[in-house]
Amino acid sequence: GELRRAIAEHELVLHYQPKLDLRSKLIDRVEALVRWQHPRDGLLLPAHFIPLAEQTGLIKPLTLYVLETALAQCKRWLDAGRSIGISVNISPRNLNDSDFPGDVEELLRRYDVPAEHLLLEVTERGIIADPARAEATLRRLSELGVRIALDDFGAGHSSLAFLARLPLDQIKIDRSFVTDLVTDSGE
Repeated sequence: GELRRAIAEHELVLHYQPKLDLRSKLIDRVEALVRWQHPRDGLLLPAHFIPLAEQTGLIKPLTLYVLETALAQCKRWLDAGRSIGISVNISPRNLNDSDFPGDVEELLRRYDVPAEHLLLEVTERGIIADPARAEATLRRLSELGVRIALDDFGAGHSSLAFLARLPLDQIKIDRSFVTDLVTDSGE
């Protein structure tokens, strides 16, 4: 009940993490990070409420709230002459929702944001859960012009052959792959 109220009462807030394009040295995109400004418990990180949202069926309204808030901000930046794209993480449950691409299309139209300014990030785990449905949803989103990133690649067990079939614009390598890399000492 508290989470349902939080969505309705706009207690969820977005923080934007800038992403730097190393070639241009410009911030060309930000990632929307949702937090819950709980009236009693203070600022809560997603780990405290996203699993609950997925279990209770509130993930769809939560995702749509985040998308709408992020696209409204993106439109404000565009209107101010700043071409900054926005990245939003989506849940595996969003990939199983046949209405989700239509919801995204409606929000893009409502806020008059070009689809290529939106990057949706999905986890490998989300795709593996129902590969055929995930592929169909991702294709519909890609056909809209929305960019797709696979987040945390390497944390699951998907094959490169399967990933090659998906309309992915980016693959973000899981932290576990790069944490223990040794720097080249020239030897």
